[in-house]
Amino acid sequence: MRVAVVGAGGVGGYFGGKLAHGGTDVVFVARGATLQALRTGGLRVESIKGDFALDHVQATDDPGAIGAVDFILLTVKAWQIPDAVASIKPMVKNDTAVIPLENGMEAPQQIAQILGSKHALGGLCVIVSFVVAPGHIRHIGADPFVMFGELDNRPSPRVETLRGAFERAGVRAEVPADIHRSMWSKFLFIAPMSAVGAATRVPVGIWRSMPETRELVTRALREVLAVAAARGIDLGNDAVERTLDRYDAMTPESTSSLQRDVMDARPSELDAQLGAVVRMGAEKGTPTPVFDTLYRALLPQERRARGDLLV
Repeated sequence: MRVAVVGAGGVGGYFGGKLAHGGTDVVFVARGATLQALRTGGLRVESIKGDFALDHVQATDDPGAIGAVDFILLTVKAWQIPDAVASIKPMVKNDTAVIPLENGMEAPQQIAQILGSKHALGGLCVIVSFVVAPGHIRHIGADPFVMFGELDNRPSPRVETLRGAFERAGVRAEVPADIHRSMWSKFLFIAPMSAVGAATRVPVGIWRSMPETRELVTRALREVLAVAAARGIDLGNDAVERTLDRYDAMTPESTSSLQRDVMDARPSELDAQLGAVVRMGAEKGTPTPVFDTLYRALLPQERRARGDLLV
């Protein structure tokens, strides 16, 4: 079994590194300083679950040089998905499965549109990690796990093969009964956290403890639940309380990757997270005033980060 990991940041570096460390044949698709670091110094991961290092890793910036693989993990930013999927075509054979480990909801459809529906799986991951330096990842929060499955939720040998590879590598991996519901559960967790974190620019330990911002994130949670319900997804009557409990259990200094990108004036997943809630709500006539306000408030900085605003 051969796995390609597209992106070697906090998510790809950790999960791809764990697979490689566990004996799976893994090749990273990276570029720039990250590619150079992987080629010359390997991959180093500091983790609250145990540090590990790979002195030698397979890495390239040319998917055409890799050949066909069995699985492709997409771990780039959500806004990079269309270009990334177009670039991986040389690695795709008849039964290759492409699994997005993203924070948004639209990646499976984007994969299906470009490569065909038979190659698209649903997927998600949970981890708090970031790049310390090229080739150096630090995992600081959450017990890492992945979920993935066929978009029609049928059992399949390829899904079980990948699950087994993750489990042999010491990563909790689940194939849920309904991958769409699981992806919405992850989106319910990450989108409000990203929205409030990016707007306040403080870590979860601060905004969860202040009544004003705790109420704001609670309203945001209810908006995501309403949008999910309008699209036929029932996340349960206790979904708000469950998600607040998850926030309360996080390491106090935790932040989302969207928040970190906003604070560092880098392009972020603003459109794929906050913008997606606004769009999906509008499509179903479901009001999303918190997300609409925070999306609009953060949009000028996002456009400046992308070079669209020069002043």
